[in-house]
Amino acid sequence: MTTRPSATVDIEGLLDQLTLEEQVALTAGADFWQTVPVPRLGIPQVKVSDGPNGARGAGGLNAGTPASAFPCGVCLGAGWNTGGAHAMGEALAAEARSKGARVLLAPTVNIHRSGLNGRNFECYSEDPHLTSALAVAYIQGLQENGVGATIKHFVANDSEVERQTMSSDVDERTLREIYLPPFEAAVRKAGVWAVMTGYNRLNGVHMDAQSWAMTDVMRGDYGYDGIFMSDWFGTNSTAESVNAGHDLEMPGPARFRGAKLLEGVRNGEVEEKTIRASCRRLLRLFERVGAFASDGPEPETTREDPETRSLIRRLGADGAVLTKNDKILPLDEGCSVAVIGPNAAVPRMMGGGSAQINAPHRVSPLDGLVEALGADRVTYAKGCSNNRLMELVSTDLKVEFFKGRAFEGAPIHRETEHESNFFWFDVPVEEFDPDDFSARVEGRFTVEESGTYRAGLTNAGFARAYLDGELIVDGETDWQKGMNFFGLGNDERRADLELEAGRSYDLRIDYVSPDQPDEGITVRALRFGIERVLGQAEIDEAAAAAAKQDVAILCVGRTAEWDSEGHDLPHMELPGEQVSLIEAVAKANPNTIVALQTGGPVEMGWADKVRAVVQFWYPGQEVGHTMADVLMGKAAPGGRLPQSFPAAVKDSSVWTEDARSYPGIDGHVSYEEGVFVGYRHFDRETSPDAAYPFGFGLGYTEFDWGAPEVSSQIMGDAGVDVAVEIRNVGRRPGAEVVQLYVRQLRPSVCRPVKELRAFAKVSLEPGETGTAQLRVEPRDLAWFCTTRRAFIAEAGDYELLVAVNAKDIRHTINVRLDETLTFAP
Repeated sequence: MTTRPSATVDIEGLLDQLTLEEQVALTAGADFWQTVPVPRLGIPQVKVSDGPNGARGAGGLNAGTPASAFPCGVCLGAGWNTGGAHAMGEALAAEARSKGARVLLAPTVNIHRSGLNGRNFECYSEDPHLTSALAVAYIQGLQENGVGATIKHFVANDSEVERQTMSSDVDERTLREIYLPPFEAAVRKAGVWAVMTGYNRLNGVHMDAQSWAMTDVMRGDYGYDGIFMSDWFGTNSTAESVNAGHDLEMPGPARFRGAKLLEGVRNGEVEEKTIRASCRRLLRLFERVGAFASDGPEPETTREDPETRSLIRRLGADGAVLTKNDKILPLDEGCSVAVIGPNAAVPRMMGGGSAQINAPHRVSPLDGLVEALGADRVTYAKGCSNNRLMELVSTDLKVEFFKGRAFEGAPIHRETEHESNFFWFDVPVEEFDPDDFSARVEGRFTVEESGTYRAGLTNAGFARAYLDGELIVDGETDWQKGMNFFGLGNDERRADLELEAGRSYDLRIDYVSPDQPDEGITVRALRFGIERVLGQAEIDEAAAAAAKQDVAILCVGRTAEWDSEGHDLPHMELPGEQVSLIEAVAKANPNTIVALQTGGPVEMGWADKVRAVVQFWYPGQEVGHTMADVLMGKAAPGGRLPQSFPAAVKDSSVWTEDARSYPGIDGHVSYEEGVFVGYRHFDRETSPDAAYPFGFGLGYTEFDWGAPEVSSQIMGDAGVDVAVEIRNVGRRPGAEVVQLYVRQLRPSVCRPVKELRAFAKVSLEPGETGTAQLRVEPRDLAWFCTTRRAFIAEAGDYELLVAVNAKDIRHTINVRLDETLTFAP
């Protein structure tokens, strides 16, 4: 594909030439990833791509053209580093263009409300200010390089429970102060070009038809001039959606636009000028991303860029949070280590769902530590499992597709895959009907150890798995929806088998598509896994291995099967027998370190049994290098918690005796806690303390804080500037995050004790001094008044709290606002 020099696009002239039918066609996708072109007028086809932590391209979730896997959102949030977010946006722009995409479906800015959200890992923080700052930098990095950002999921889409129908019932003050600010900042500070609406309803109305949120707030109050696109299959109406200001139904072909929208125009439900307005916004997006200067989406390629790999590695370390260190980290270069746990030999680099990436490089913690220390000083034991689904079979798998649902006739398409996980976003050939096909998967695998194995099958559609010709798992009889494949697949069905080491087994899986979409959504997928059942013997073996080495490094946590789109977490505990493994290894070796990987908070009652804990999240494809860098001291753990870690899930603000608060009842979840989310909740007198507070994180060096210098103690129109001198008085490089919270001393309404309003990350070499520059503006003092429909900063006294985290306040600055100020929303 060729790219021509850019030229000014006469958008109004194009609109005048477009027929009504062509305008309607533009408002829905052509296929799963591309918009509809109008060749006669030179209107191009534009390709979009998932997702927040990489540009996957048009392939399936686990296949397709390899693409670099970056740290997940919560890891970026833990970095508290707007420069890092900007650099990631820049790199992702290049990644998106390598996939022929000009619009990236990112960033995800939903607020960490419960800690149980399956997509918690995709989002930055429980705090709207931190979320906003990172989102603005990320968007600017993308759009300065010609790739459109699509901020998502608009709005209050904070749980995966009944995600396509659940109504988030939220009062306006809470929306304005907690859930809308990242979208407001994206518009006003970053000029974002696209917004994706969530699957959820807001106060009873589906987001694709929420005219108050889209038209009144985003376009009216914030001045947004970009497009609204649906989440995939997230359009729920025709006239209601279009009239509310929603522009693009995805994916295509149209379900609610197309002929239905033409009929809506003809019967007077939709005015032609409304469609023209949507088309104007779409053409403006196409112009902004340079699509008019191209012949169309370019072929997909893989970027092999050492600088990108280095950036991913640095960002991972920047987000690593050291929550405990009993004088053991960083490790001595001459030590021997036992690398233990279910996450040790597998690179847990990302969460599940649409954020998945087929990474070209995958470095496990074991690989990274062997590279850092040498194979002669590293031993390994798995100890136990932590996966929600059985381990995939990795072998050559022949897949044959048949027309019709009975495996009749000759296959119309064949392909070879290498893992037993299949997600068919698109049918492989054009004449294929996604509601009328069958597929047969065949391959052979060999097990290395004799014993009891557990096979598991889950499918969106119907499937049966056979081993050596015998049915082992029936995924068809009495099929019903469960947790998998975005909630459209069944729960995994399992069977135990006795297998022999060294023997090869023939695997066959027969899959049959449903004969119609499920609630209008077409998902065709299957997944088969098999693994040896582990027990106490393997825990004992791991403890014995740990006892023989200087240090035991436990790689534990969750996986992409737990932290995933499509379902929420059932609890906040480490899954499987991981706590028993931690206790056994810590008893065998007093020098035990936990390298934790989860997409959010986890109950950590076991932490007092080990000498150090580092939360690594899902840091991307270089996970093993990141871990080795941090544990060995090549890089400092630069992260601070972007989310409070409660001692127990019941300590969360959403955990009440009324299930309406969470997970919801009768299709409604009530945000009864209002603005008291995260640390705002834990600051209340009636709340327990968090186990690890918002903003908490240790390092490998020490810092001295100077007294803050303040530009004025009277809040004027220009705001108040605060400067804090920080000196690294330790022997290692490190970074300090200076956090500034605002507290109103005598508010007229119930307000949080304090709210984050500024932060600065200062990186210093030993002996070096730097200054954290912070600013608080008058609106930072305000709360939203629903009666006056404005933000109100009340005259009176305030405190600026200069802090190391939400519980460690280093300095208090008194400021005064002499007169009450009112700010338009």
